[in-house]
Order: sequence, then C-alpha cells, then structure tokens
Amino acid sequence: MQRWRIGLATVMLALSATSLGGYPAAAQILVAPGNRNAEQPAIPSGATHRTAQLKSTFEAKYRRIRDLIAGNDELRGKIKKAAAAYGIDPIHIVGALVGEHTYNVDALDRLQTYYVKAMSYLKSGISFEHDGESVTDFVARPEFASCSGARSDEALWSCREAVFDRSFRGKVVDGRRYPDNRFGAVFFQPLYAGQTFGLGQLNPLTALSVSDYVSRVSGYDELSADDAPEVYRAIMDPDRTLAYMAAILRRSIDDYRDIAGFDISGNPGITATLYNVGNPRLRATALKARNASRAGSGEAALPPEENYYGWLVNEKLDELRAALE
Repeated sequence: MQRWRIGLATVMLALSATSLGGYPAAAQILVAPGNRNAEQPAIPSGATHRTAQLKSTFEAKYRRIRDLIAGNDELRGKIKKAAAAYGIDPIHIVGALVGEHTYNVDALDRLQTYYVKAMSYLKSGISFEHDGESVTDFVARPEFASCSGARSDEALWSCREAVFDRSFRGKVVDGRRYPDNRFGAVFFQPLYAGQTFGLGQLNPLTALSVSDYVSRVSGYDELSADDAPEVYRAIMDPDRTLAYMAAILRRSIDDYRDIAGFDISGNPGITATLYNVGNPRLRATALKARNASRAGSGEAALPPEENYYGWLVNEKLDELRAALE
C-alpha cells in the first residue's frame, strides 16, 4: 500500500489540544456515497510503471480481480465472514482488494498460491532492523518514552511513527544517519523496500498496528516485531489477511468517527483510500485540526476525499456489489 507523509505540525497541533471547537466527534457528519471528484485524481507514476512492466492495463487488472471475486465462492464466503466479524459491510474489503490489485499488483488465480507462499516465510531468517539495529531496540530509545502509555497497538505504532518522522527521519542521531523515508520502509520491509504482500497487499507495520484487535476478534496469536517470519506468514495467509484487512478498515471507520467526526461507513471509496495511504489515526487527527481552524474562521468543514484508488472503487461500485453477490 502506498503511504503519504502527513505534515507533523498539523498532527501535533491536534494531538496537543484538549478540546478543538467546531466539529467534535459526536457531530457525526455523514460522508455521502459517491465521489467528490468528477474525474479520477492523477494516478501515481509508480502504479503506471508497475502495470507497464506486467504488460497489462489498469482496466485488465481491474477485471481480473473483479472476476476472481465473482467467480470464487470460497473467497466471497471468506470476505463476508471477515466483514461480519468486524461489523463492516463486505464491500469495504472488496474495495480494498480491487484497489490493490488494480494499481499495485495483479491478482493470482488461486488462493492456494498464497497459502504456499505463506508457509515459505516461516523458514526465512528475516528480521525487522536497520543498519544492524533491531526495531525493538530502536523504539526502546528515550525519544519514544511518550508512546509507552498507548492503549492499543494502533495508538502505539502510530505514536512511534510520528516520533520517527519528528526525531529521526533524514537526520543523524548518535552518529547514525537515518534515511529520509517512512518508518515502515526503513525498519519493516527487509525483503523489498516499499513492497507489500499477500492477497490484501499488507505491510508488516500495518499488520502490527491491529494485531491486538485481530487477536481479540479472530483469536489469532498477537504478532511481535521480534518475529518477522510469523508476521509475514500472517499477512500472506488468505484467511488471516482478510481478518487484518477487516480490522484495518474498521479502525479507519472508527478513527474518522471518534477523532474527526465523520461517518465514512457508507463510502467504500473513502475507506479504500485510507487503506491505500495508511495511518488513518494520524490522518483523522490532521483532518480534525484543519477543520477546527476552518471553524474558527467561519468556514465549513472539509470532508475526507477519495484519491485515485478510492475513486475507482466508487465509480465501479455497482459492478463490485454484483461481484460480491
């Protein structure tokens, strides 16, 4: 999943405020179905390049994942089961699958292929580290002390990502230079930097951020940053990855409701967008801060907006609901 950087000044303003006037979470502004943009927002050059390398087109890749869902009773059943467990409309999972396999990868024909790959990761010796320093040692540094009171894995890893951006990204600390790149790319992608994995195209940091939630709802063992092979196996296993997808999508809906005051549960294009760009908690916080500023100037609240990925989901929604049924 592509990740966009958020302005930390905006985010920290919201995090430090005890009360932001204008649009409290309880306001529950409904985000109506459909796209705000009349035309699809620009598709990143990376997605275009990947598709060209496959000698394919976005339309062909879209039809492939749509037809895989429509023609596979087992997969549709798993999608609906995962959605029901996390209390979301299954179309949100379908939207995320369609976006990932249209713009990032191409759908595999058989789920069994993913099961085989999942088991292969258990035999790997990979670990989450940078320049010989494990991520668990790294986040034990005093800069991360403020994250210790986090009440969920999502809050914990979101805090650590913000600290990394503020204190380490692109900087030299204790004689060690840290890349000007995302926390997840620096520490959590030892196989292929920038690449995501499995049917749901998850990255390890995203899976870790909902591990406690998935454990409570689906009963899977909690993941640990100390056990990279198990993390990769979890995101490659189609059964588990659908649970992680559902948890991520549900958390996006909850974050935008509780933090930003928007009900996005009826707009699969928005949830797909958040699945694509990642870290909904920080994004909801940034949106809350921006709308608090607008309220102070007498301006209307800006709702969340779909990107190119979510735009396609909303544009094809009737087809996708038909495929799901």
